[in-house]
This record gives sequence, structure tokens and C-alpha cells, in this order.
Amino acid sequence: MRSFFILFLTCFLSGSSVFAQTFSVDNPVLKKIWEEGNNNSKLQSLAQVLDDSLGSRLTGSPSLKSAQDWAVSKYGGWGVNAKIENYGEWKGWKRGVTHIDLLEPRVRTLEGTMLAWSAATKAPVIATTIILPDLADSAAYIQWLPKTKGKFVMVSPMQSTCRPDTNWKGFGTPESFDKMQKERTANEDNWRKRISKTGMTTDKIFLQLEMSGALGIINCLWTKGWGVNRIFGVSNEKIPVVTLNCEDYGLLYRLTENDQHPKLSIETQSTYLGEVPVGNVIAEIKGKQKPDEYVMLSAHFDSWDGASGATDNGTGTIVMMEAMRILKAVYPNPKRTILAGHWSGEEQGLNGSRAFVEDHPLILKGMQAVFNQDNGTGRVERIGTQGLMEAGAFIARMLEKLPTEISKNISIIFSSMPSGGGSDNASFICKGVPAFGLSSLNWDYFSYTWHTNRDTYDKLVFDDLRNNAVLVAMLVYLACEEPELLSRERRTVFPMNQQTGKPVTWPDCVPAKRKFQINPPSVQ
Repeated sequence: MRSFFILFLTCFLSGSSVFAQTFSVDNPVLKKIWEEGNNNSKLQSLAQVLDDSLGSRLTGSPSLKSAQDWAVSKYGGWGVNAKIENYGEWKGWKRGVTHIDLLEPRVRTLEGTMLAWSAATKAPVIATTIILPDLADSAAYIQWLPKTKGKFVMVSPMQSTCRPDTNWKGFGTPESFDKMQKERTANEDNWRKRISKTGMTTDKIFLQLEMSGALGIINCLWTKGWGVNRIFGVSNEKIPVVTLNCEDYGLLYRLTENDQHPKLSIETQSTYLGEVPVGNVIAEIKGKQKPDEYVMLSAHFDSWDGASGATDNGTGTIVMMEAMRILKAVYPNPKRTILAGHWSGEEQGLNGSRAFVEDHPLILKGMQAVFNQDNGTGRVERIGTQGLMEAGAFIARMLEKLPTEISKNISIIFSSMPSGGGSDNASFICKGVPAFGLSSLNWDYFSYTWHTNRDTYDKLVFDDLRNNAVLVAMLVYLACEEPELLSRERRTVFPMNQQTGKPVTWPDCVPAKRKFQINPPSVQ
């Protein structure tokens, strides 16, 4: 073991890929996990129901509750105990249809949708458009606000091109590509300054526009990919907030800017449901020898609702469900208790996992390891040590026992810092609990599916997902079988933070938000 670890560290430091020992059939459980995960996979059927039939899972929505009930039922069918554990309340909201149509100077149906928690229109609303102008200061902004009454307000910059950079590089000259990038950067910088001069945050601008009599708000958060927009949520409850794709937003912006008097019809249907309970799905396979010690599978269940939430984080959800199914089938009497946490409220600040950490100190005390996955459809390629001194050896012991087909592309990041946010392992690591993020191949995740209108079933890569489910099941089994709990000794020397010029410190734990929060602006 010591010689392998030294070899592993040497390969890592030299930048080479690390290959584990050839898979041995001497361990019958690992062999059964391999066979069950590859020959009897349920990933495609799980994904089809979750992404196509149940769809997006916005926190506080009926669709999230339906998906949670489905997950509990699936677990029950596999003989795994599961429940929904409530931790708070959130704004209940149900999405309906969105229609956005250009009526003048020509007719065209535009591609877009309302943002989460947006208000409904009682009927189609027809109005002209106005662009948030470049004003001198906050006083000029306050004076301008009455001009928005009875209009749709455009609050994002227009992109000079909706072609991705890869397209420009493939066909444009180096000079034209460089010119385009400089123009785009200048345009985005100028818009940020435009917002800054109002003296308001974007959220406050939205609410002030509502209070000033605007009939709706239109934005565009382009990801620099073909036809892809970021989809988030809003606090407005009286007027609709819609997002248009890059091409249609540019069309509308140019018509407005050139005084060609565009007229829009916008219809949004949605229902506010009051404060509704929110919770996490927790599944359990009870340990036989050390039931008060735990190994946990972790993935957030909620999503934004611009598409299906397929890769953020339907993939992590079905991988953890499939790993639990495999473990129940081939390792039904684990040494330690196995838990699966399917968190809600992750997109609003890791609220579900933070609440679990706050509510279960005894489970945290006995936690051997948490394995969290939350970054798309690709196969896992990196596992960081999260600032724990003994984590590298712990992970290496497990990788040594895995089949080469899985372990050959996985690197241990010995120098990784404890996660301060971004995904649910951060909720645990701030307490010093060993919680590892399983980082996967990109597959253009951030350009095309992360929080976008294109995060759908067809983007899934099932060969990689099968790899991940088998990997997780094997890691959980091996962590259960470890003789002792992993040490929680922390690094004492950290590198400098390049932004602050101060050494990195261990992250503080952030309290869970257990209720929807709105901070309305004051209007002078």
C-alpha cells in the first residue's frame, strides 16, 4: 500500500495520469457491483421519468414535491427505506405557459420564457418597449422611472453577435475574432457601469420598475452558446419578468433603439401557492456492525425550471439513486449505515444540505465520508482532498482496489482547498466532515446546460453515467469497510488568496435559509 501511494503521488506531481491496479475478482462484492451496474443499469429509465415526465424541480413547486414522492416510491420498490424530511418553508409557485409575440413592425413569435416565481398576466398584455438608458447618476435614474409606466422595459445589453467563440475561431480571421472580443468586452463593461450609475442592484431595479408602473421586464443572460440562456428567478409578484434568447433579444433591442416602434404581446400563466413545506429526500440502508457510523451519497434534487434540470442535477440524482439500488442488491448488510441525501434548495444557497447538517449533529459525528456529485453528465475524473491531511491516502486506498476501466482517468488533487460553497459538500466540510466532490468531465456544461433553457434529457451521456454509478457504489462499499473512521486533521498551512492577499482560511458554516426572503427596495 505504501509503495502504491508513493507511486501515486509521484505520478500526480509529474502530471501523468494515474492507473490503479488491475481489477481483481478476489473481492466478490466489487465484482457484483461491476456486473449489476453494467448489466442491469436502470439509469435510462430513471432519467426518462425524472427529466421528461416529472421535469424541472424548482424549490417550492409542485413538480419538486412530485419528484420527491417518486424518488421515495422508487426506493421503496428496491427495499430501501426513504422519507421526505422537512426543514422549512418556501414560496410555492407553479409554472404555466409563456407566450411572447412581436406584433409590430412585423409578426414573429419570440423564443423565451418567464423566470421562476414571476407573476402571471390576467390576459395577453400588449405594449411598446423601452431600454434602460445610460444615465448620469442615481438621481437621473429616479427621474427616468416614470417613463417606464405602461411599457415593457429591456434591462440587458444587446450582444453584437450571437455566434459562439468556437464558431468565430473556426471561420473568422484572427483579426476579426480579436475585434469581436474587444467590442463585446467593452459593451459588457459599459452596461455594468450603466447599472452601477443607478445606485441599485439588479434585483432592486426589477422591483422599482414594478412599483413605477412598468407592465413587464425583459432580460437576456446569454451563455455564449448557440441559443442558450441562463434561467434564474425573481422576487417580482405583480408584473412578469421574461427572458429572451440572444437572437430575439437583439432583434427587439435594435427595433427599440432605432425608433421602429416594436409592439409586443406577452402572456404568462403562473400560480402562487403561498408558503409550502420544503424538505430533503433521505434514503437509508442500515449498518449491521457500526450502525451509528455513516457513509453518505449526496446530490441536490432541485433545479431551475427553464428546461428539465437534466444535468443540473438530474444526473447526480440518478447516479446516487442507481448506486443505492446497486448497493442494496449486492451489499444489503453494510458494515456502516449508508445514507443518500437528495437536497432541495441547493440553487437558493445549499439550504437543504445546510439544514441537514444543522439538524443532525450525531450523524455528522459518526460520518466516515460524503461523496457529492453536481457538475453534469461527464465521467468523474478528479477527487480533491478538501484540505484534510489523511484524505489523500484514504482515497488512494480505494482507487487501488477499483477496476482500471474506472480508476485510470481519476486523479487525486492533493492540494485541493476545502470547498466554501458551490455545491453541497461545502455544507459538510465547513464542519470538518470529510465530504468529497466528484468532479467530472465538462461536456460544455457551463456553456450549454448549467442553469439554462437547454438542460434536457438528450444531453445525457449514459456511458459516463454508468461509470459514475458503479464508481460511487464501489467507493461507498470500500468506505464502509474501512477499519477506522477517517481522520479529520486539517491542513494548517494554506496558500495566499490572490484576491485578498491573505492566506486561505477554513470556510465558516453558513446558516440554512429556511424561509423565502425578499428585500424590497426603498423608492426615493
